[in-house]
This record gives sequence, structure tokens and C-alpha cells, in this order.
Amino acid sequence: MIILKTIQELANLNGPIVLAAGTFDGLHLGHQALIRSAIEKASSLRGTAVVMTFDRHPASVVRPDRAPRLLTTNAAKVELLDRMGVPALLLLEFTPGLASITAEDFIGMLRAASKPLSAVCVGSQWSFGKGGVGNIALLATLGERHGFSVERIAPVEAQGTPINSTRIRMTIAAGDFEQAAACLGRNYLLTGTVVSGGGLGSKMGFPTANLEVSGMQLPPNGVYAVKVFRGSDLLKGVCNIGLRPTVDASATTPVVEVHLFDCSGDLVGEELSLEFVKFLRGERKFSGLEELKAQIARDCTAARGIL
Repeated sequence: MIILKTIQELANLNGPIVLAAGTFDGLHLGHQALIRSAIEKASSLRGTAVVMTFDRHPASVVRPDRAPRLLTTNAAKVELLDRMGVPALLLLEFTPGLASITAEDFIGMLRAASKPLSAVCVGSQWSFGKGGVGNIALLATLGERHGFSVERIAPVEAQGTPINSTRIRMTIAAGDFEQAAACLGRNYLLTGTVVSGGGLGSKMGFPTANLEVSGMQLPPNGVYAVKVFRGSDLLKGVCNIGLRPTVDASATTPVVEVHLFDCSGDLVGEELSLEFVKFLRGERKFSGLEELKAQIARDCTAARGIL
């Protein structure tokens, strides 16, 4: 898959160009249907399908106080698109400058770089341009004026309800991984980079990998049996999400830490993806480290039996 970072690089691709445009957080079944439609359209035209998205959620720039938690990291999104057979990805850096471009000028930039722009595939709620004023009606008008078609993809349903990223965030926040998987078309994975921790787990005999997951949607606090993907390797372990009240009474931000079974070595800097297999228990405060250590041992025994 070719990865482009600027609109101007569209000129390097064989036309006609068919764009699949969206934020695509989670790359759920609805997103996948939209992208497949663009690939099929480009194939019929003997052109190139391009997925156009952003390196961060636009809301994190234009209304950061209301920005949603993310379902996928950029790296995970790139990997999923590559697996889908997407030939080219236009991954734009979403900056205040990009947010200030009018809807007409933004489409004009895409048209100018494409040779030519033949079609734009979007979901029913897609908006674009300064203030988000660009909608499908405006896009269709611009398409008629400038000679490209607009393909509006109808919502895809799961369990009788339309799929969208907000719905998936809510299911994960509730710990409903089965419904999340029904919407995603795959099991939900929480991906993060291993960072240095305080080393308390190692001192108790249960070393943990602490994950940096800022901005990501987290399941409910508690302890889980998890499958852990480290590149192509499948590992197993116990994950704790929470404030760790036994060791830090003042904490306000949840920590994600996973104890990996039968795995040693320094993982700092590596990316791990967690699949939550079963909820074991809620987080609670213990009388001290010895009681906590005994409970972790029981958690590990339970998780090994499940996994």
C-alpha cells in the first residue's frame, strides 16, 4: 500500500482517482463497505482507489474539549487498510491550517492534484471544510460542476441497529465486547506502546508491561484474561485497567498494565494489542501488598484456565 502525506502527491498515482473519504476510526463494517465500494469503482475504471483520512480525529483540533476517545491507533488503521488490499492511503496531518480551508477550496485541491478525480465515496454523515459546513448535498453540487460522481454509502447494521464509531465506543465502555465485535467484523483490540513503569510488579513476582493508551477508548476498570498480540506472536496474560488504589490513593487517570505469561525481556518501546477474553473481577483496594500479591496469583490461575 502506498502511503501519501500530502494532497499534491495524488498526482503521482494513475488516474482516474476514486476517493473513499472519512475519519474511519475503528474501521468498522460500515467503513469497510465504503472502502470496498471505492475499490470496486476504481477497478471498473482501471484507476486507483485512495482512502483519504487524517492522522488524528478532527475534533481533537477543532473542539478538543469534546474530542471522542479513539478506537484505533494510526499504526493499527494502516495495518487494517493494508490487509483490505487498499492500494493507496492519503493520511493527512489534521492541523488548524487544514481545518481553516473552505469546503470548496478543499475539494478544489483534491481535483487539482488528481488525474482526474472521478468519484468520491462517503458515508451519510460525512462533513468537510471549514466549520464542517460541507455536506453530501454540497459535495454532489461540486461533483456536477466539476465532473466527478458522489457515491453515498448507506449505513450498515448490526443486530438491527446502524453501526457507527460512537456506538462502538459505548459498547466498549460498557464492556460489551461481543457487540463491539459484531460492529467491527473482528474482535476489538486495545493497542498501546509499552512504557517504563515503577517496577512494583516485578518486585512482587508479577512483572507488567505498562501501556501508553492516551486518548484511546478503554473498557471498564477491572482485571481481565487477555490475549496479547506482539507483532505476529500470540501471548496470553492478565490485564489490569484502573487507578491501582492499593498503591496510589491519589491517582485519577486509569493505567493499563498487563502481566504476560511465559514471557521475559524488556518490552519498552514495543507495541502490544490486547484482546479482552473474559472479565475476572472489578478493581478494589487491598489491605496491603501481600493481599494484593495473593489476589494477583489467583487472577493468573483463573486466566490460565480460561485461556
